Amino acid sequence: MATAIQSDAAVLERIRNKQLVESVEHMSPTYIEGMKRILTVSADTELISAPAYFHAAQHAPNLNAFGSAISIIQDELGHAHIAYRLMRDLGVDTEWLIYERPASQFKYPYAFDVPLDSWVELIMANAFYDRAGYTLLGDVFESSTFGPWKRALVKVDKEETFHLRHGEQWMRRLSQDSAAHEEIQRAIDWMFLLTVEWFGLPDELKKHGEQLDYGFKGKSNDQLRQTWMRTAVPLCEELHFKVPAHYDAAQDMYVVDCPFPAHFDAERKHWDLEAGQISWDEVMKRWKARGPKNEEFVSMIQRGNKQLKQLLEAR
Repeated sequence: MATAIQSDAAVLERIRNKQLVESVEHMSPTYIEGMKRILTVSADTELISAPAYFHAAQHAPNLNAFGSAISIIQDELGHAHIAYRLMRDLGVDTEWLIYERPASQFKYPYAFDVPLDSWVELIMANAFYDRAGYTLLGDVFESSTFGPWKRALVKVDKEETFHLRHGEQWMRRLSQDSAAHEEIQRAIDWMFLLTVEWFGLPDELKKHGEQLDYGFKGKSNDQLRQTWMRTAVPLCEELHFKVPAHYDAAQDMYVVDCPFPAHFDAERKHWDLEAGQISWDEVMKRWKARGPKNEEFVSMIQRGNKQLKQLLEAR
């Protein structure tokens, strides 16, 4: 286990002096634990996107499209490797974290527990989910005080841009066809609010002090949610898709037009908006219970490692 040798005051003084934190010797216990938390969420999100995207990539309309999807999956695995590798330097047992941890303990957005069952749903995941990833990691890239991650995100940032553009270009292409337009609209109907949810609890319910003070991120959940909507909503409106949000000029912000948060039926991919708004406590219960694909997708990640161990033990 790595040993922290700095006090919180010393770390905060380093940050105020615009000096990056380069190794565990520059960290306090608070900084280490905070960095582990944000790296775990980032690594798990990138990792689980691979089986989620592969599940849908098999519906690619042609070989070139399948190749593009596989390229994106390879990128996501590379992004996960970066975050897990940095955690190893912080003393984390990443072998256990990846291959032995129970599926329910993985930390990634609930949206990835809902299966992507078609090519349209995959390209909408690129347009929405990868846009969320680009928003979140773009903020970390600009604001992170952890030097090794900040430098690694130069590559990640460019690749996430490719992913969201891949989704955007397919949206533009398929929206010209009336049947495909309807299919995209059906995907938007359940995926838009899941992505709005992706950014976490609203600021009024979440304490950001530690994350912002230590430079783990630069913007709050609500600020990042607005950043995402400022590009996602205009894109959908330009292509004549309906989204449950609009720009409010008086507030200079995007406002969700339906009850939110709301109950979501993951099996039917349906928001029960008629039942009205629910509490974030109820959303937290859904997140913690995980969704229908949690165990299957984690099993896909862990299966090869377990089979290899069994083969070695049998020799």
